[in-house]
Amino acid sequence: MENGNKRLAVLVGCNYPNTPHELNGCINDVLAMRDVLVKRFGFDHSHIELLTDAPGSLVMPTGANIKKALDQMLKKAEPGDVLFFQYSGHGTRIPSAKPGHPFRQDEAIVPCDFNLITDVDFRQLVNCLPKGASFTILSDSCHSGGLIDKEKEQIGPSSVTNDGTLQQSCSPKTIPFESILQHLTSQTSINISDIGTHLLELFGPDASHKFHLHPHELDLSESLKTDEGILLSGCQANETSADMNPMMTGGKAYGAFSNAVQMVLKDNLGSLSNKEVVLLARKSLEVGGFAQHPCLYCSDENADAPFLWQPQGSDL
Repeated sequence: MENGNKRLAVLVGCNYPNTPHELNGCINDVLAMRDVLVKRFGFDHSHIELLTDAPGSLVMPTGANIKKALDQMLKKAEPGDVLFFQYSGHGTRIPSAKPGHPFRQDEAIVPCDFNLITDVDFRQLVNCLPKGASFTILSDSCHSGGLIDKEKEQIGPSSVTNDGTLQQSCSPKTIPFESILQHLTSQTSINISDIGTHLLELFGPDASHKFHLHPHELDLSESLKTDEGILLSGCQANETSADMNPMMTGGKAYGAFSNAVQMVLKDNLGSLSNKEVVLLARKSLEVGGFAQHPCLYCSDENADAPFLWQPQGSDL
């Protein structure tokens, strides 16, 4: 792939202030990444859209607003462009509607209004990429492994278990399915356990594509060719990602995976491949005592491609 003509990014940080699910470091994560995108990777400030739920935010990171920002980014994309989406916030797992998978769970991120964005939505976005453009997703959320439906696994679940105790100064970035269902039920007053029914009732056409499709149609969303979707996930699908509490660490709050990526980039000024970024972030988290294993999902070619196609001469 040639270096892109345009570099476009959407950065989303959800701290869920004044809720039972409040986090601390998610907005800091995307602010730090914005600086790195500009200073190291050649992004223009005007091509970076930032969505946070900080007090006074003009555009909140609702499900509809996040998808609108991503759709607009895709519509601007041309062959050779470099697209980037970072999400720092809660993730969850929901029962799969796909036939033949009665016990399978699918991955989703949790916007501030609980209008879930699912693996099917990210698959459809990747399928809309113009030929020759790349789309990198960095998701610092729980259960983020596999967030692009059917993307090839390059660095997957670790067979090594971490026997150490999880850092005591952090919170898991997950909202259990039962808690999400309870929250939605309180708004719809519909007594049913099918989460799609609640999301369609509350959000209508803005609900995830997953819930608009017939179960048999979900398998038709598979890409039959190698695509340019690249997912760097903060953990495996069955793991949680950590949000560090500033009260305990004595410093600024941050997501453990986002911070590990920042440290890897700081310590390695030259170009790094996507595979190298994930493996070095894994090592950094292991040294820090975190029981989460970042993963990489992409084509074989993109596993070895430079992370965000770092421009030459930007490693100073």
